[in-house]
Amino acid sequence: MPLGTLAAVGSAFAYVGLVDPNHPGHYPVCPLFALTGVYCPGCGGLRSAHDFITGHLAAALGANALAVAGYLLFAVGWAVWAVRTARGLPLRISLSDRQWWIIGSVVLIFSVVRNLPFGSALAP
Repeated sequence: MPLGTLAAVGSAFAYVGLVDPNHPGHYPVCPLFALTGVYCPGCGGLRSAHDFITGHLAAALGANALAVAGYLLFAVGWAVWAVRTARGLPLRISLSDRQWWIIGSVVLIFSVVRNLPFGSALAP
């Protein structure tokens, strides 16, 4: 299963790497931003993925730093999953309620700060 996941995620990243989201018309607009002008936590994620896959790490961080952290976290998690699967061990990820609250708080704070004037560096 790790190889199937890698193939799916790799295909998605390859597509975003080839079809530049900086050119309008290829991807849908974020509905929250279109309706309210407010950046959601995912706004800039496609531009971030494009920059990340094409080797422009600073631009990727500028488009969506939280997404870059997610890409790296996914890579580590996938590697652990692949190694455990190869050894015949199951992968169990269980987060406590406190950990879920911390993750939610980080996403919420990121979302709020990137929409405030002093957090404009986090805006896409």
